[in-house]
Amino acid sequence: MIDLLVLSPHLDDGALSCGGRIAQAARRGERVAIVTAFAAPEPEEPLSELARMLHRGWGLPPGEVIATRRREDRDACRVLCAEPLHLELPEAPYRRHPRSGAALYATPEALFRTAAEGDEGAPVALERALRGMPPARRVAAPLGVGGHVDHRLVRAAAESCFDAALEYYEDFPYVAQTWRGLARALGRRRSWLSEVVALTQADVAARCEAIACFRSQLGPLFGTAARMERAVRRRVARVGGERTWRRRPPGGRR
Repeated sequence: MIDLLVLSPHLDDGALSCGGRIAQAARRGERVAIVTAFAAPEPEEPLSELARMLHRGWGLPPGEVIATRRREDRDACRVLCAEPLHLELPEAPYRRHPRSGAALYATPEALFRTAAEGDEGAPVALERALRGMPPARRVAAPLGVGGHVDHRLVRAAAESCFDAALEYYEDFPYVAQTWRGLARALGRRRSWLSEVVALTQADVAARCEAIACFRSQLGPLFGTAARMERAVRRRVARVGGERTWRRRPPGGRR
């Protein structure tokens, strides 16, 4: 039995958003696993311009992109004392229309719009994979703050596959960029209950060390490791730790 199963859309989201809580749970002796939904190797076929742009930003050579990022994820999980699980589903920039072969998400802006027509297979495959996960006492899914299509797909699949065990984490660094993103992800605020998990300095340090393992992502996301650590510590100080959300039970007090 897994005590805490963290659903990470991409190879970094779990550590980015709730690394402190993961480290804390593992230190208490709990079994924690981070399952990355979209972790399939990049295709050999010609890549979309968006995929090529991302690869240049990450500084990773063709054919080694996801393999490198998986190694980074395994390094981060060792820091957090969590088990890495990688699903064989492709990220949005690699997905193509099943009939025309056209890139479903050809621009950065497309990643934050409604799921593309022709992408219906992704949520079906994701739900099938999640239903095959080991049983877990608690499951943490992304709220979808920021609106990235892959984050929204993971949230929707989690809501289909899990019930009472499901809770939500705030997608970082999106949640630190604008309060409106959190408001949009929650919708009716009174339909939710929140809890702040207080972190020790060791928990925060572990989260920062784990994020730093994603060397290909540090530059695009933060610029430098020092800036990343400042951003993490500012967010933790502002919230008082890491905040989680649960849906209010029907008929619960407002």
